[in-house]
Amino acid sequence: MSTLLLNLDFGEPPPKKAGEGNAKHQRFVRRRRFLEQRGFLSKKSQPPGRGPTLPSDPPKKGESPQADGTGKVPPHANKRKTAASSSGSQQPLGKRAAVPWLTPAPSRKAGSVVTAVDLLGEFQSALPKTKSYPARPQKKGPQNSTQAHSANKCSGASQKIPGKMVAIDCEMVGTGPKGHVSSLARCSVVNYDGDVLYDEYILPPSHIVDYRTRWSGIRKQHMVNATPFKVARGQILKLLAGKIVVGHAIHNDFKALQYFHPKSLTRDTSHIPALNRKADCPENATVSLKQLTKKLLNRDIQAGRGGHSSVEDAQATMELYRLVEVEWEEHLAQNPPDD
Repeated sequence: MSTLLLNLDFGEPPPKKAGEGNAKHQRFVRRRRFLEQRGFLSKKSQPPGRGPTLPSDPPKKGESPQADGTGKVPPHANKRKTAASSSGSQQPLGKRAAVPWLTPAPSRKAGSVVTAVDLLGEFQSALPKTKSYPARPQKKGPQNSTQAHSANKCSGASQKIPGKMVAIDCEMVGTGPKGHVSSLARCSVVNYDGDVLYDEYILPPSHIVDYRTRWSGIRKQHMVNATPFKVARGQILKLLAGKIVVGHAIHNDFKALQYFHPKSLTRDTSHIPALNRKADCPENATVSLKQLTKKLLNRDIQAGRGGHSSVEDAQATMELYRLVEVEWEEHLAQNPPDD
């Protein structure tokens, strides 16, 4: 049995807009039936509406078809519908609003029990819910290729700085026949900022013939509690592993350590043309650490007869390298050395 809505208004009937209510209701019914046929909505009884039923609905039992396609309700049905409408008008607003597809609202006229149906809201609520995802923020890229290239260079250089770069300096004594063999007797390692990471006196495996105190600063008393060579070598190599190692004439230090470091991770300040240019020296000349430090850092090292300090030499070497670090690293990036 089809459901019909009887609007009872005991006041003056409001002015009707010709065909507007019927057209809206018919569009709603068509859309709802389409969604039910597609399986998006479960079939429900037709909500009360102000418009007539569609012509496609056949007349029910007890109804006589009319010219406009609507069916006439029997008198007893009208009585039941009237009683239901009058009793429903006395219910509180909260109870009537419990129906999910109705949004009841009293008419503006006094004494009216006409309720409005929000067709658009009902249709939207009947649609299947879709999950919405928040929009991803777009990453801002470099404005142009030149800026990107320069940024990559700067980031590449900065990645090599603090924990990946150390400077080393070693002091040797003479062993073997007539003391002609250079053996490690002290080693100092500093970080990028010049802080001391390692500084130990080292006892050579062979008997010391010449302490070379004037240059090395090593004396006999330094060897009393010195670290054995094998132990010290293992400690030092752990510090150098995987790092860029800076030194002056560094091949002599590696030779005393009996160690070979990759050329791609080695920076020898005695073979950096940019340093020589800054010091107004020939690019291909091998300039001493003492001379470079005096000209570029305005500081005196290796002064007096007390011998060299490996800590002081390592710190000066790192400072000299930092003067030309960006320029030299760019040169090495374009002309990588062969290991």
